[in-house]
Amino acid sequence: MAGKKVRAFLLTALIVISLIFLLDINFIPGLSLKSPSYEHYKLLGKVMRLIKDDYIEEPNPTKTMKGAFKGLINPLDTLSCYLDKESSLKYNQRKEANLKDIGVVLYKEYGYFPRVIGIVENSPAEKKGIQIGDIFSALDDRPTLTMSLIETHLYLKDREKILLRIRILRGGKTEEITIKRTLLFKEPFSYTLKENTGGLLKIHHLYPPCVSKIKEKIIPRLKLQKKALILDLRNCHDGDIEEARKLINLFMKAREIGYFAQKKGTKQILSCPQNPELEKLPLIIWTNQATIGAAEIVAGVLKEFKEAKIVGLTTPGLVAKQSYIPLENGDGILLTSGIFYLRSEKTLWKKGVEPDIKITEKNPDFTSYLKRSLLY
Repeated sequence: MAGKKVRAFLLTALIVISLIFLLDINFIPGLSLKSPSYEHYKLLGKVMRLIKDDYIEEPNPTKTMKGAFKGLINPLDTLSCYLDKESSLKYNQRKEANLKDIGVVLYKEYGYFPRVIGIVENSPAEKKGIQIGDIFSALDDRPTLTMSLIETHLYLKDREKILLRIRILRGGKTEEITIKRTLLFKEPFSYTLKENTGGLLKIHHLYPPCVSKIKEKIIPRLKLQKKALILDLRNCHDGDIEEARKLINLFMKAREIGYFAQKKGTKQILSCPQNPELEKLPLIIWTNQATIGAAEIVAGVLKEFKEAKIVGLTTPGLVAKQSYIPLENGDGILLTSGIFYLRSEKTLWKKGVEPDIKITEKNPDFTSYLKRSLLY
């Protein structure tokens, strides 16, 4: 039995070292046997041998493998991560319309706890008194320090499990609350008429069939408007690049709106070739710190091409193409494989979209945004 454990551990070490080489070759340029990275691999191999030979107890290969993979992938950047079976399953279910949620948007970097940067209006989180800046130290007694940003967001959502326990750090104090997950949105967007505007189109998430439903239900009404439409992208942190492209194409047409810079200098061009149905409609876009990913592409492109006015806060700059790689045991790896650039060559990655009118209040509400928008 002991021999099997040792062999399993050695297999783990081999897999880890092989995976490092694979990542370096495919995602990190300039690998050579003389590079500093190669010296790190030799050091890693030495550490593995020392653990096998000198550690007082027999290493647990499963635990070692999970920890090694997380330690390898999660520090690469904010979005790259190693997902266990549960998180991989949730990742593949993330577009389902029946997922229940609590209504917060988090930001997390490797080695830090996740911090609340956005709260959905009238959500369970808002009703429970969760605040911008709150730190989640545990979810259902699972420490969040070793979780990735993607994992924490995936854990907040569930098909069936209603109650979620959260340990919150706030002002040097710790408290634990139990919060009820609920279905936050019946539709991926909402539209309301607002005086002195062309209405307010709020995007909750950019997963299909968001744009097709906008075309079906809202476009006929918007075509009658002359005043500026408010496109509310606050707290929109979930979405697909393709759905973002389709939303942009409602307002403008261009052969190239930007591109993803990938490995070895290759580019994936984004294009909006269809005739736009709302080309002449003036546009104001609302953003906050929780406008993330696909929604940032929408804001950045429409600002550059259509001269849409951005009102709100600078977005976090998490605009990247990701590749999901399933593993045989049900786990998965999520890797950043492309960085988004506008056609002007300005990147949004880690820079975000800057507002034209910046709101300086600590926690600006709807009224603050609307008041500034009516200045246009």
